[in-house]
Amino acid sequence: MSEIKKELYKLCVEYVEKRMEAAQQAINEAQKASNDDTKSSAGDKYETGREMAQQETNRNLAQLNEANKLKVALNSISFEHLSEQAEPGAIVLTDQGNFYMAISAGLLTVKNENYFAISPASPIGLKLKGLKSGSQFNLNNKFYLVKRII
Repeated sequence: MSEIKKELYKLCVEYVEKRMEAAQQAINEAQKASNDDTKSSAGDKYETGREMAQQETNRNLAQLNEANKLKVALNSISFEHLSEQAEPGAIVLTDQGNFYMAISAGLLTVKNENYFAISPASPIGLKLKGLKSGSQFNLNNKFYLVKRII
């Protein structure tokens, strides 16, 4: 089962790296656009274009910062540790779906099995935190039974 954890962890790392690459590329493009605008514009149009490029850069810097936070969160997770309770790095198998407590990365598929990568700080992550096999919880009027924690 640690092979599944290792694969889920790897998929989460790839998710974060893609987000970081996309944000960095967008920053580079906004800076290039600003530089190109500087060469060809004059007056108010120049200032407007430059300000728009700066806003785009700032927006993408914020996304890059968020991706860095996700990377830090992932670095604190061990995929080799076997969990007895729901905690970061645990796989929680319920009657309503499978969850990997790490970062919010959406639906991940490993060996034809679906897992939702969730943040421990998300609403369902908070409900799961500390639960053990056999526990039940309710989220949005939907009842979940924890079948197994790995």
